[in-house]
Amino acid sequence: MDLKSNTSPVVTDPAPMTQSRLGTHSALMPYSPTGATFSPTLFLTIPRKKPGILDDVRSNTWLDAMKSSSPTHSKKNKDSNAELTANESDLAYRIWMLKYPSALSSFEQITNYAKGKRIALFLDYDGTLSPIVDDPDRAFMSGAMRATVRNVAKYFPTAIISGRSRDKVYDFVGLAELYYAGSHGMDIMGPVRSVSDDYSCIRSTNKQGKEVNLFQPAGEFLPMIDEVFRSLIELTKDITGAKVENNKFCVSVHYRNVDEKSWSAIGESVDELLKHYPRLRLTHGRKVLEVRPVLNWDKGKAVEFLLESLGLKNCDDVLPIYVGDDRTDEDAFKVLREGNKGYGILVSSAPKESSAFYSLRDPSEVMEFLKCLVSWKKSSGFSY
Repeated sequence: MDLKSNTSPVVTDPAPMTQSRLGTHSALMPYSPTGATFSPTLFLTIPRKKPGILDDVRSNTWLDAMKSSSPTHSKKNKDSNAELTANESDLAYRIWMLKYPSALSSFEQITNYAKGKRIALFLDYDGTLSPIVDDPDRAFMSGAMRATVRNVAKYFPTAIISGRSRDKVYDFVGLAELYYAGSHGMDIMGPVRSVSDDYSCIRSTNKQGKEVNLFQPAGEFLPMIDEVFRSLIELTKDITGAKVENNKFCVSVHYRNVDEKSWSAIGESVDELLKHYPRLRLTHGRKVLEVRPVLNWDKGKAVEFLLESLGLKNCDDVLPIYVGDDRTDEDAFKVLREGNKGYGILVSSAPKESSAFYSLRDPSEVMEFLKCLVSWKKSSGFSY
């Protein structure tokens, strides 16, 4: 079997799309967006849009964006089945899975394509390795998940890419054998290998005393981020349930525990403050507003950097797999899809558009998928 020629994404053997197939749409498979090839050059620019408007929401207000990215379901709605019955919801999800098949049920197809290739794993943290919880400081991964991640890292190079600060996500995971990228990839600790001149790295040591490369493209923003963090603490101190988190190169304003009537107060506080910081931008996730530098860097760029650091970039025999649940993970999904490089796996229990190829429902299915990878590796006889 000619494995390298097996690149057409069909239901029986979905594989990354070749350049000749970009733009070909199938009702049964994810859409195939086109896009410019990645240039690692960073651009620090002043946004041309009006300050305070969410960068990825053009026609809605910031409050509309908060609501759309953080749907709420009251007990009344649940009890009265005001939106969808359980059967209708299940049907919608099964139809959605025609476009984003389960990575578990499609495991044989994934591993068929992976034969003879070196897999590199990239994992989000919140909602992927740990459940989404009301208190972000208590987003602990289970002991079983930690053991699974430790085991998978024995067989595949594995990195955690999170919106959390690198130190914080390391404290949650606690595994020295992994590579870590915090602040949406703006703070990366990776293996000591030569990288291109586009990446200005410094040598450092991790907590175990091992020498590593440290890459922080947003280093100049640290004083500004600290200033904004202190301001947001003060501005939101009277909003019950609001929590401001300093993730080193970005600031997260959590409103998961805030009454929806007070969401506008949070949005106004962040919006007004950022009018004074044109080099910072506002993005949003699952009941969180995030203040980030205006910088051409994201989780997708972090994947590119880590692949190069691992000596795996631009190699035909490498299959990167990225597993994540959040809107910020879409940047990584797009890099893998548009570059015909690997698979994105979206963790979601509800239908939503994505650039991923596959899906998993929740962290328990993520753990099962990782266990399957280890079992396959042990039985396959292929070495990294």
